[in-house]
Amino acid sequence: MTLPPIDTDYMLEFLARLLNTPSPTGYAQEAIDLCAETLAAFPELKLSRTRKGALLAVWPGESDSAPRALTAHVDTLGAMVKEIKRNGRLKMTRIGGFAWNTAEGEGCTVFTSSGARLRGSILLEKASGHVYGSQVNELKRDDDNMELRLDAKTTSPEETQALGIQVGDFIAFDPRVELTNGFVRSRHLDDKVCVANIVAAVKALREAGLKPAQTTYLLISNYEEVGHGAAAGIPSEVTELVTVDMAAVGNGQTSDEFHATLCVKDSGGPYHHGLSQKLRQVADQHGISYKVDIYPYYGSDGEAYWRAGGDVAVALIGPGVDASHSYERSHQEALNATSLWLAAYLLS
Repeated sequence: MTLPPIDTDYMLEFLARLLNTPSPTGYAQEAIDLCAETLAAFPELKLSRTRKGALLAVWPGESDSAPRALTAHVDTLGAMVKEIKRNGRLKMTRIGGFAWNTAEGEGCTVFTSSGARLRGSILLEKASGHVYGSQVNELKRDDDNMELRLDAKTTSPEETQALGIQVGDFIAFDPRVELTNGFVRSRHLDDKVCVANIVAAVKALREAGLKPAQTTYLLISNYEEVGHGAAAGIPSEVTELVTVDMAAVGNGQTSDEFHATLCVKDSGGPYHHGLSQKLRQVADQHGISYKVDIYPYYGSDGEAYWRAGGDVAVALIGPGVDASHSYERSHQEALNATSLWLAAYLLS
């Protein structure tokens, strides 16, 4: 069977909207709402929310003898207010595994419990080279030396508190989305790009009048960056779970920004060999070029489900993303290949 084409413009437009919707882990509701609004355009899908706040869609297939699932996560790296400092600026605690130097100089938004949104910047505490000289280069970028400078007239804890800011407020980093020369450059491609891959695959099949070979669940999780996103939410009758998450590009890796990748092992160990082989065969059958890789510092929602006791075959595919957990980049060739691979798997 010839695969239907992927609507790349639609995929990129949705991806840009999703990237521009802040969703640090624990504060991902707006992004979940956007995904629900988008998937609601496909009436075949029945949508619901888990108690944890994730989005679950079920797509009836030609058969329901061996239900499957796809999962990708919409939550991202970010921070929370840890302390209001004596100068009115904010000490932060990280959400997710990133290094502070990758966020230094970034614009950000603080979300107060009252609903206000306040802008600011993430800076080294001693940021001025004209004042601190060599200390700017020598200071370690860590929780103690980084601070959030609010774009508000405040120089004391009392003035900052009067803005409505409290310990525990969420902080989202600016994504800085740019589409250029076929590339998508942004923070938080991990894992919003893969949510867009799933949505684009669904659209392609539906517009071709096709539906999955097996009833398929789509879980858009919201706690992956802290390790337990899909630990709950996958129905127990599911027999195969394909996790859709970025492929990490770097020295010693086979992944690149122009291909989809099959991850066969990460820091949690090997994925299910049988399902990985099935995905290889599906890609080969449809002429989808792909890479195979292993990631030393990586985990996924599929493994979270395994650790929670999920009795299901788990495999992982996704587009190559450069500079993961920093200012990331991928190419639409990798995005298209991933969505085509998903469509081919759903039809198999």
